[in-house]
Amino acid sequence: MPKILVDADGCPVIDETIKVAKQFGLQVLLFCDTSHAIVRPDAETIIVSKGADAVDFTLVNYIRKGDIIVTQDYGLASMVLAKKGFAINQNGWEYTSENIGQLLEFRYTSQKIRRAGGRLKGPKKRQKENDEKFEKALMELCYKAIN
Repeated sequence: MPKILVDADGCPVIDETIKVAKQFGLQVLLFCDTSHAIVRPDAETIIVSKGADAVDFTLVNYIRKGDIIVTQDYGLASMVLAKKGFAINQNGWEYTSENIGQLLEFRYTSQKIRRAGGRLKGPKKRQKENDEKFEKALMELCYKAIN
């Protein structure tokens, strides 16, 4: 049975993830560093020491084929896909082998702009519709993962 693993530091859809997981009888693991220590009664929390990408690498070591990962991180999503897992972001957008290359290229270009002193526009304020879209997409991904 697949699990749902959440890159929980800064994740706005933890409660929605747990809600969907309950409907499918799936275990939820929350990964965070010591500065966030996120705890929910219906999920297991894995707390990792602070450090660059420490949470990401720990999460990747837990993943098994068919598991679902909730993350905003393109790099983590690419590692998940390499291990034959499913990855989805907080807005319900699934990362796939078809779109991850373009996303990683965008991340690289954005980093270059920021290092050169440039600024990029941030995301729009989160709306209730974003949570609803995420729940629907996660349910579809759960169906895919268990079948």
